[in-house]
Amino acid sequence: MTRFVIVWGTSSGAGKSWLATALCRSAARRGIDVAPFKAQNMSNNARVVPRGDGGLGEIGSAQYFQALAARAVPHTDFNPVLLKPERDTASQVVVDGVADAALSRMPWRDRSALLAPRAQAALRRLAARHELIVVEGAGSPAEINLAPQDYVNLGTARWARAMGVTQALLVTDIDRGGAFAHVHGTWALLPDDLRPMLAGYVLNRFRGDAALLEPGPQQMRALNGLRLAGVIPLRRDHGLPEEDGLMDESGPRVQGAGPAALRVAVLAGPHISNLDEFTPLARVPGLRMRWARDVAAVEGADWIVLPGSKQTSGDLAWLHASGLAHAVQRHARAGRPVLGVCGGLQMLGHTLHDPDGCDGEAFVARPGLGLLPVATHFGPHKRLQAAHVRFAAPQGAWAALRGVEASAYEIRCGHTLAEGPHAVLHDAAGLPIGWQAGPVLGVYAHGLFESPAVIKALFGAAVPTLDEAFEGLADLVDAHLEPTLLQQLLHGA
Repeated sequence: MTRFVIVWGTSSGAGKSWLATALCRSAARRGIDVAPFKAQNMSNNARVVPRGDGGLGEIGSAQYFQALAARAVPHTDFNPVLLKPERDTASQVVVDGVADAALSRMPWRDRSALLAPRAQAALRRLAARHELIVVEGAGSPAEINLAPQDYVNLGTARWARAMGVTQALLVTDIDRGGAFAHVHGTWALLPDDLRPMLAGYVLNRFRGDAALLEPGPQQMRALNGLRLAGVIPLRRDHGLPEEDGLMDESGPRVQGAGPAALRVAVLAGPHISNLDEFTPLARVPGLRMRWARDVAAVEGADWIVLPGSKQTSGDLAWLHASGLAHAVQRHARAGRPVLGVCGGLQMLGHTLHDPDGCDGEAFVARPGLGLLPVATHFGPHKRLQAAHVRFAAPQGAWAALRGVEASAYEIRCGHTLAEGPHAVLHDAAGLPIGWQAGPVLGVYAHGLFESPAVIKALFGAAVPTLDEAFEGLADLVDAHLEPTLLQQLLHGA
């Protein structure tokens, strides 16, 4: 019988994704056939993976990484519903890897009834193929205002219970404060039929003297019967890309260690997407990466990076309103490197065309930053591709990439036409997907910095791999979760 381990959180950001990833690797290295599952994710960080019909689709990056940690081939069944925010009150709905325009237009409560059966079917398929399923919840399972439509936490738990042995862990971020109140409040608001699933709670991101926790765990056990499953120490550089968070509200966040030899500013627009692909940059020796939202944050930068965007035209407008557009143009005209990835490439071009409003508000033509001799036309078709790419003969600051090959992926709307023979990057079919003009390079390939060959060519360095990050996370749970409980969760005995 299939076993299920559900990872719930007391809130968003409590540590569900990393704990689920760690459990996937811990199980995999014990020889268990394990797979991840999240019924619905909300993120603009996505990866291209196979669908059940043999085509390609999208899933959230967190489930992609969990699949790699589980040593399983990533698949759309791992995340059957993905919501990609386009603005505060609207999201693109991706079901079984494919964007669904009709569902995207529906009110949230109405569409949940249609999405739940699709998610349940995916979980049933996984249960038929795998020995253990590690389920990640969303937000909190105690959102009582959403309970009737909450198939991601409550519905999934009931489906799993009907398919096999099911237990849950509740993780909370003790570094934020109020951890015991969050745990007890979540337990108290869980539906009566699901409380017995809770095998224990995990205090995440703990720092200091563990003796100071007493007598909290004993009082919690007396109050609601919950056992302390483990205390996970704070690890700031665990190597797993953050799913959504990139900077504190108080200001720019700088990543990197040691003396700064190279300063890279990544522009963090309001519709930024696929930000997780820049995690390796922060681990390059001597490199300082700064998430930049104003002109001051790019002062003194050696490189400026324009990342992907869920709404290119909206982020381009933000660049102009913030003054960053002029800062990027000054930087490039001074001969300093600028890199645009996907939406960033589109912004760097001469013009954007979107007469049908596929990227947002409809417009016939809108000027870009004018730093690349390309023009982009938006349409309803979304290109999904995962393949090797190859650099031809880039010049100047990018010359080190000459002949470099890497695994990459494309998730984009928009077709880009070049106005001259400036192509320097090609996909597996030989089609151009990257162009250069002086110090400015624009590419449609996501994930280049996850390639050891690219990191070596550009920086002469190596950074820890994702697999090493997975091993480190598994070491954390093996060392800090209660051993008998961990054995019970993973082996069912």
